[in-house]
Amino acid sequence: MASDVSSPVTPERANPGGPTPGGLIPGVIIPRVGIGTDVHAFADGVPLWVGGLRWEGYEQGLAGHSDGDVIAHAACNAIFSAAGIGDLGTHFGTDRPEYAGAAGVKLLGEAARIVRAAGFEIGNIAVQVIGVRPRIGSRRQEAEEVLSAAAGAPVSISAATTDGLGMTGRGEGLVGLATALVYPVARRG
Repeated sequence: MASDVSSPVTPERANPGGPTPGGLIPGVIIPRVGIGTDVHAFADGVPLWVGGLRWEGYEQGLAGHSDGDVIAHAACNAIFSAAGIGDLGTHFGTDRPEYAGAAGVKLLGEAARIVRAAGFEIGNIAVQVIGVRPRIGSRRQEAEEVLSAAAGAPVSISAATTDGLGMTGRGEGLVGLATALVYPVARRG
C-alpha cells in the first residue's frame, strides 16, 4: 500500500485515536513525575533540622542559606520539577534574604502553594535521605506527618547509608533524593 505523501501528517493521521503530539489524551489526566535532590554539609554551631524536625543532642547541624533540611528541600525540588516550574533556587535562592534561616517545612508549604497556583495538585512525595546520622527510623512517622501537613499531600521517608563511602559515608553531610507525582487540575473560573 502506497502512502499519501502529499497530505500533511496530523495527530489523527499519525496515531488515529491515540494521544496528541504533546502526549495528551482528551479527558484523561496524565500525572507528571519530578525528581529532586539536595545536599548539605554538617557545620558547627547550627541546630540540626531534618525531615521538618529539630534533632536535639547533635553538635552539628546542616549548613545552608535556610535550615539545610535536605529532606524538605529535596521534596520542594521534586514538586517544582514535576510541575516544570524551576527549582529551589528559582523560588527561594540565596538572593532572597527573606528566606535566610527559613525552616524547610515552611519552604515545602510555600512550594506546595506555588505548585497549586501553577495548576497542579500533588499526589505524593517520596524522599530518601542518605547518611549515617541522625537515625531517621526513630522519628520517621513524626517527620512524615509534619511534612505531609506542610505539603498537603502524603510524604514518605526512607533512609540509606553508603557503607562508609563518599561524603555521606564519612559523616560529612547528608543527601536527600526525592520523587513527586503531580497532576494538572481544571481551573475554576
